[in-house]
Amino acid sequence: MREKPRKTSPVESGGQFLFATGIENSYPVIEGKCGGKVRRDELESTHFYRHWREDFALLGELGLEYLRYGPQYYRANPAHGRYDWEFADKTFEHLRRLGIVPIADLCHFGVPDWIGDFQNPDFPELFAEYAREFARRYSWVTFFTPVNEILVCAGFSARLGWWNERLKSEKAFVTALKHMCRANLRGEEEILKVQPGAIFVQSEATSCYHERSPWARERARHENERRFLSLDRSYGHRVNWEAYEYLMDNGLGREEYHWFLEHGERMRPHCIMGSDYYEGNEHWVPPEGPMETAGAVFGYAILARHYFERYHLPVMLTETNNMNAEEAPDWLHHLWACVQELRPVAIPVMGFTWHSLLDQVDWDTSPQEDNGRQNPVGLYDLERRPRPVRQAYKDLIAEWRGQMPMEVHYGGHGFA
Repeated sequence: MREKPRKTSPVESGGQFLFATGIENSYPVIEGKCGGKVRRDELESTHFYRHWREDFALLGELGLEYLRYGPQYYRANPAHGRYDWEFADKTFEHLRRLGIVPIADLCHFGVPDWIGDFQNPDFPELFAEYAREFARRYSWVTFFTPVNEILVCAGFSARLGWWNERLKSEKAFVTALKHMCRANLRGEEEILKVQPGAIFVQSEATSCYHERSPWARERARHENERRFLSLDRSYGHRVNWEAYEYLMDNGLGREEYHWFLEHGERMRPHCIMGSDYYEGNEHWVPPEGPMETAGAVFGYAILARHYFERYHLPVMLTETNNMNAEEAPDWLHHLWACVQELRPVAIPVMGFTWHSLLDQVDWDTSPQEDNGRQNPVGLYDLERRPRPVRQAYKDLIAEWRGQMPMEVHYGGHGFA
């Protein structure tokens, strides 16, 4: 039986549509070419540590006022109870002077070396301490993404064996998933103690699995249920019996399940559901063997409706881009048309993000390989020269700013 929509408190954004971009600040640990562990710090790869003032100045050229960005967790919290805020102080204060509103990204695909990895049961409380200290130091920050793309990170770290713990089992996957979801909720609770007006933009992949043949139907159905596992834990959503058995069989205890229901429900009034959508988010599912990228079969508008109908929360497109620099402007306008398609059906869209400001490095391998290959997905390349999509996004912002009425008063039956 489908759950009835639950009422939530209003989520306010100052009455302004959130046109945004992001600084890709992931830092997973992978296996090095010669063995051992290698930290893939994307801020280092994109030369952000040297050019951050120049990079922030580009935001003003675009007319952007919102930025997904945060300190590198592993650098800012180098030991238990010890914090190094030197670089964060510089960058966040500069954003404040520029009038740029940060959506503070606190854990992006990795943890400090002293924590180990996402299998560590102490991680949720250790991260909650870090989140509280960050919110206390930067008390003017109101938008947060505590733990970024939990489902993706748990899958890459513990199901596919690419990152961090580099494990390949369903039990390891569920363990990473529950620890990240608990860290996310505990982080939110600690942030609210020092910043009662905090708004949490939970960035997560928006995905779908399409059966390639009738014999793949069961496999596709299972994958389509699993795509919600992280958000179900984060928003206190009850799962069906099959998903419940899967979680129980792979290490989620009954008391833990009810903890997520209680704490997730409590955090819902403070949340915007951030959804990330790329051409690779939809998949063809064969009866067995590897799945294939399907492209935009349904597209973002339909998938955003799937997620909204499940959680009934305001939506923000928190990531999109295109690996082909020449095709990127068309992809931008395609996604913007999808956002417009959601408005007549009363789905409240709070913002739109082209991710990222700069080209990225090795995301063509997600980045499980250290190849140093530049991916042309940014508004600017790594020489800080504009990509074609830069002008397209600038024009879109200029044309649509003030034309997107903010529908922010959610009462469970629509927006007004």
